[in-house]
Amino acid sequence: MEANSKVVETVLAGLEQADTLEGIQDAIVDLRSHFRVDNMVYHWVDSAGAQYGYGTYPLEWAERYQEQNYLRIDPVVIGCYQRFHPVDWKSLDWSSKAARALQRESLEYGIGNQGYSIPIRGPNGQFALFTVNHTCDDDVWAGFTEKNRRELILVAHYFNQKALEFEPNKAPEQYQPLSPRETDALTLLAIGYNRAQVAETLSISEHTLRVYIESARFKLGATNTTHAVARALTRGVIVV
Repeated sequence: MEANSKVVETVLAGLEQADTLEGIQDAIVDLRSHFRVDNMVYHWVDSAGAQYGYGTYPLEWAERYQEQNYLRIDPVVIGCYQRFHPVDWKSLDWSSKAARALQRESLEYGIGNQGYSIPIRGPNGQFALFTVNHTCDDDVWAGFTEKNRRELILVAHYFNQKALEFEPNKAPEQYQPLSPRETDALTLLAIGYNRAQVAETLSISEHTLRVYIESARFKLGATNTTHAVARALTRGVIVV
């Protein structure tokens, strides 16, 4: 379960040129094959609760999921909505009776026992997930996610950017460009550094770092630092 980087780049280049919804679907099918996983899915949920997506889950499961309104109890959606970093499904709360029933039913429809979802936030309340799903043991899955984490994050944001192009009313508003130092600071925060580590890496004081972060937050129209990182990722201002 490992993708050839050059193949991934070729597929993403084709995705950038796609001008139909079928082109997006073709790209996700190709990437599923190259990563050698059972399923790959892009799932968009907007502020009004409307949802759609592309991917390789069985059509019967997609229909069942919407019919039963599983969105409201799905630990993957609930857990990812509370996070900004990639999430392994094993780390989520599956303890409720409803969640366990959902999990059992998904397996019956051919959904794998392992999952890795990347939360994405966009303009006007957009919330999306990019998910890789497979059937294997925990050790194999841990190796796969560790090896492919960065590439999957990149792929996720490519898909979200393309989805936004097909929804012009959700296109990001204009913003002031970030300075190189502001970009560096948000990038390091996005990959998990704390403020002290970021300041040390950039050879600046934490006070100066705070100035850069607040400036970036203002330019991005973000309510806090985490929101600023999320907006910068979604808009492609920074790439982790």
